[in-house]
Amino acid sequence: MTHRIISLLTDFGSRDAFVGIMKGVVLGINPTARLVDLSHEIPAQNILAGALVLRSAFSFFPSDTIHVAIVDPGVGSTRRGILLETRHGYFVGPDNGLLSLAAPAETVVRTIYLANTEYFLSPCSSTFHGRDVFAPVAAHLSLGIAPEQFGPAVNTVERLTLPRIEREEKRLVGQVIYIDHFGNLVTNISETDLLPFPREKLYVSIGAVSILGIVPSYAAVAVGSPAAVINSWGLLEIAVRNGIAAQQLRISPGCPVSIVPTQE
Repeated sequence: MTHRIISLLTDFGSRDAFVGIMKGVVLGINPTARLVDLSHEIPAQNILAGALVLRSAFSFFPSDTIHVAIVDPGVGSTRRGILLETRHGYFVGPDNGLLSLAAPAETVVRTIYLANTEYFLSPCSSTFHGRDVFAPVAAHLSLGIAPEQFGPAVNTVERLTLPRIEREEKRLVGQVIYIDHFGNLVTNISETDLLPFPREKLYVSIGAVSILGIVPSYAAVAVGSPAAVINSWGLLEIAVRNGIAAQQLRISPGCPVSIVPTQE
């Protein structure tokens, strides 16, 4: 039990000591904890981006992993800190929707409001709950402290919803919801959404660019050319081979993406 994995996801970056301090807190409480960095480069205050990255990663960990996620523009306000116990692991972080995509309601066993200050650092800063609340709670949880010891159970949590896809008889319209480190444009259109259509006979339009066909890999197009692929998240992605699609195509999150079949 004391060797449990604790994953960390934040928007803290690597320039400052914030991440290292959180690790120090965890290891001070449980020196045998196994720490894994998911990402600390989530765009600042971008809760949706953090939620998407967390959702993409948690299922590849053992089912008793403790996932600490912090993208928290409301730190110090009345927003709650929560612990979600699910069938696929534990999630610790702010109750602002960040945890909700990785922990849909049907998988949640119980939700705990982190109210027991016995498990916080003291004094508790109003600007760094990663250090003073979430890291120590995760560390104590990894030592076998029962979830109910951290506070009362609650019935509701904040949940994010992805932008809806507009569906017409022969047209889908989605949007870019995330841009990764390589500048690839991740959309809210899933592989399942495209099932009625033959992939090689679809036009994918974004900005001023129209791409014919969804290809199996980036290497299927010429260097410098745009490509539409299904990425490792199971979502439609627009990339530029050996390039940066977001810059080359001048696209930002929220940009519409339309899918129509060819007329052949």
